[in-house]
Amino acid sequence: MRESDFILLYRITAGIEVILYGACMAAFLRPFLDEGAGGGRSTRRKCLFVLVDYIFIFFLGAVFSFRGWLCMLLLTALLAVCRRFLGIGREALFLLGVLFFCTRHLSLMAAQSLNHFTYRLFLAGANTPEKVFLGAALNHICIEALTLLLFALMLRGLVLVLGRRPFALHVRELCYLLLTPVTGILFVRITLQLLIVADGDSIFQLYEQVPMAVGIVPLLAALFYAGTLAAIALCQKNMALQEERGRHFVEQQQLAGIQERLAQVEQLYDGLRRMKHDLRGHLANIRGLAERNCYGDMERYMAKMEESIQALEPGMYTGNAVSDVILGDVGRAAARLGIRFQADFTFPASGGFDSYDMGIILNNLLRNALEACERVEPGKRYISLSGKKKNRFYLLEVRNSFQGDLRFHRHTGLPVSTKEAPPGPGSPRTPLMALHGIGLSNVKREAEKYRGSVDIRAEGNEFQVTVLLQDNI
Repeated sequence: MRESDFILLYRITAGIEVILYGACMAAFLRPFLDEGAGGGRSTRRKCLFVLVDYIFIFFLGAVFSFRGWLCMLLLTALLAVCRRFLGIGREALFLLGVLFFCTRHLSLMAAQSLNHFTYRLFLAGANTPEKVFLGAALNHICIEALTLLLFALMLRGLVLVLGRRPFALHVRELCYLLLTPVTGILFVRITLQLLIVADGDSIFQLYEQVPMAVGIVPLLAALFYAGTLAAIALCQKNMALQEERGRHFVEQQQLAGIQERLAQVEQLYDGLRRMKHDLRGHLANIRGLAERNCYGDMERYMAKMEESIQALEPGMYTGNAVSDVILGDVGRAAARLGIRFQADFTFPASGGFDSYDMGIILNNLLRNALEACERVEPGKRYISLSGKKKNRFYLLEVRNSFQGDLRFHRHTGLPVSTKEAPPGPGSPRTPLMALHGIGLSNVKREAEKYRGSVDIRAEGNEFQVTVLLQDNI
C-alpha cells in the first residue's frame, strides 16, 4: 500500500466514524425523546435530526480544523437550542451530551492501550514502505472497530443505569453528576497529549517510557466510567427518595383533608340529631302560633327552621359520608368559579370498596379538573362525574373542559405540563406535572388495589379520565 492510499483510507474511515458515532448518539438519546403527537414517526424524525446535526458539526470541524472540544460544545449548544423540538429538558440534555462524549473519550483511551500491542503485531516483519503502510492501515481499522465496539457497550451500560424514563434535574444535581464525566474528559485529553511527545529530533512515547501506564491508563478510564455510573445511580436513588417524600406528603395532606371532612360530616349528623330532638318543640311552637292566628310569626318561624335545615344540607347524596363532603366541596368551588358541575355518582354499596380509597380517587380527579377548568374561558367550563356499577366492575369517569396543547409522556402516560407550582420556603420550584403526576400515580395505585386500571385521554377540548375497579370481595 502506498502512502496516498493510506491517507485516503484514513480519511474514509474518519468519515465513516463520524456517521457511526452520530448514529450512536441518536440511539443514545432516543429513549429520552418525547414522541409528541406523531408517535414513533416523530421519534424517528428527531433521531434523524440528531444524526444530521452530529455529522454537520464534525464535518464542519474537519473542514475548518476545529478542535474536538469545540465541536462538542457547538453540538451540545445546537441541541440545547432545539430542546423543545426534541422534548428533553435543558439540564437533562446537557448531562446526556457530556455523558456521551465522556464515554467516547474513555473508550478511546482504553483502546489506545490495545493499540500499543496491536501496532507491533501488525507491523512485525514489515521491511518495505508498502508493508509498513499496509500494516498501519490494518491496525487502524482494527483499533477503530474495537473502539466503536467498546464505546457501544459502555453506552449501553449508561442507558441501563439511566433507565428508560424521564428525569428532571436541578442545577445542583446537574453539577454533581457532571463532576466525574467532565474530569474524565479532561484526563483523557491531557493523557492523549502525553502519549507521544516530540522534543527536537527526539520522540518520547509514554508507554515505552513508563510501561506500567499501559495498564494504569485503561484502569483509570474504567474507574472514571464506574464513578460516573455510581454517581448516576446514587442521584437516581436520591430523586426516588424525594419523590417518595412528595408522595407521602400528598397522602398526608389527603388524609388530613378526609379526616377534616369526616369531622364535618359528624357535625352535620350531630346537628340533624339535635334538630330531630328539638322537632317536637318546634311543632308545638308552630301549633301554638296557629291557634292564636299569628300566621306572620309562624311564617317567619318556619323560615328560620328552613335556614337551619339548609345550613346542614351537605349538597350531595352519594350514599357515603366521605364522598358526600368531597362532592359538596367541589360543587361549591365549581359554582364559585362559574363551572357547570354534573355528578351522577352513587357510592357502590357492594364490592368491598373502601371509602378512604374512593375519597383519594375522587379528590385527585376532581381537584385536577377544577384546576384545568380555571384556565378555560368563562362559559365553556364544565366538569362531569359519573359512576356506574356493572356486574363485578365499577366504572368511574371524569370529563372536563381544558385549554391548551396537551401532550402525554411516552413512558408514564401522564399529561405533560410546563406550569410551575409555587415553591415552599427554601425549596426549588417544582413543575406542576410532578405534583399532578403524584396525584394521578396515587389514583393508579388505588386502582391497582382493586385490580383495576386508569385510562387518560384528551379529545378536542375535553379531558377524560376513566378508572376501572373490580370488586374486592
